[in-house]
Amino acid sequence: MQLRTIDHVDVRGKRVFLRADFNVPQDDTGVITDDRRVRLTVATIESILARGGSVIMASHLGRPAGIGYEPEFSLAPVAARLRELSPLLARLTLVGQRCTDASVASAAAALNPGEAILVENLRFEKGEKKGDLELARHLSTYADIYCNDAFGASHRGDASMLALPQAMRAQGMPCVAGLLLAREIQYLSGVLETPQKPFVAIVGGAKVSDKILALRNLCGRVDTILVGGAMAYTFLKALGTSVGRSLTQDQMLDEARAILQFAHESATEVVLPVDHVCGEQLALGTPTTTHTGAIPDGLMGLDIGPETAARFCAAVRLAKTVVWNGPLGAFETSPFESGTNAVIKAVVAATRAGATSVAGGGDTAAAVEAAGASAGFSHISTGGGASLEMLEGKEFESLTALDSGVAVGYSAARK
Repeated sequence: MQLRTIDHVDVRGKRVFLRADFNVPQDDTGVITDDRRVRLTVATIESILARGGSVIMASHLGRPAGIGYEPEFSLAPVAARLRELSPLLARLTLVGQRCTDASVASAAAALNPGEAILVENLRFEKGEKKGDLELARHLSTYADIYCNDAFGASHRGDASMLALPQAMRAQGMPCVAGLLLAREIQYLSGVLETPQKPFVAIVGGAKVSDKILALRNLCGRVDTILVGGAMAYTFLKALGTSVGRSLTQDQMLDEARAILQFAHESATEVVLPVDHVCGEQLALGTPTTTHTGAIPDGLMGLDIGPETAARFCAAVRLAKTVVWNGPLGAFETSPFESGTNAVIKAVVAATRAGATSVAGGGDTAAAVEAAGASAGFSHISTGGGASLEMLEGKEFESLTALDSGVAVGYSAARK
């Protein structure tokens, strides 16, 4: 699947409205703790500036009330980080207290080739999350070209994601993808459309309900699904295995059985944990024991056991395509990161041997980063919710609004 990118547009002397995803975590002092989304957007920004264009950058950050400026949700730390990341952004300024301020319009109009500004948090405007057309029309007056580089927000119908490109296209303005967005689509959509076999999906996390649609869509597309994390205990309980005090969703037991049946009918093998690292509670330093099969009463399964890890790793090493969404244990709390880390190493080895490996955003990306293995994957997504929805087979309206008109995602119909 191909998207028209900013590199395909002559930006010389043009102003580009760049919708980025700078929704990054910060500590209590406002210091960014993970700048990956910011770093990976720099290539798009530099592409525009180096070719004589100017940039009006915009993003949301956190969950402000939508009633105006709230200092704790300001993009000031992002502006500071961008100035550090690129010499072309050394003079970047954060303009206005709201993206609709008159000062923003003045600054956008005064931009010279090679210059950039960042406007304040889009969600300071209540119309942003509502997809407000009037807000979109206002923003459209700032620029000559629209560029979406915000994969992490592309599953949303926010004004800057959907109504804005629609308004700009209606005026004959180019609306294209940024380089980060194009890479996300290349991997997340591409591997699902035309995967090399064997194709292995690793699905973890806490709740079966969060992954039901993805699991259903993967059945028949992948050869093997490796299930870990707390969600595995709902499946095991559905099969009659005692899981002690492990986290389960009892209201999802019938759905879990239905998924296993659907996978069987679709010729997709589902591999569940056979042993577990258990503790009485999820806490640092909790005494642990490993149990095969049933988990004793009073204990919780908090990580896959060594035999399960070995089985998962064996499947991964044979794979030519690997897609991973959700950690396999409570990796944030030692010693329950061991299973996830073992499988991460197997994915890195498979990638080194020629496989394509894609990790979803959110906790999966955090686990890979924590293991120091980011460089060993083909691609690590910047969007947790967006990458999951793509695994579910959903199309994103914000991307069909771009010039290519290509429906991004993949058909739910079997091929």
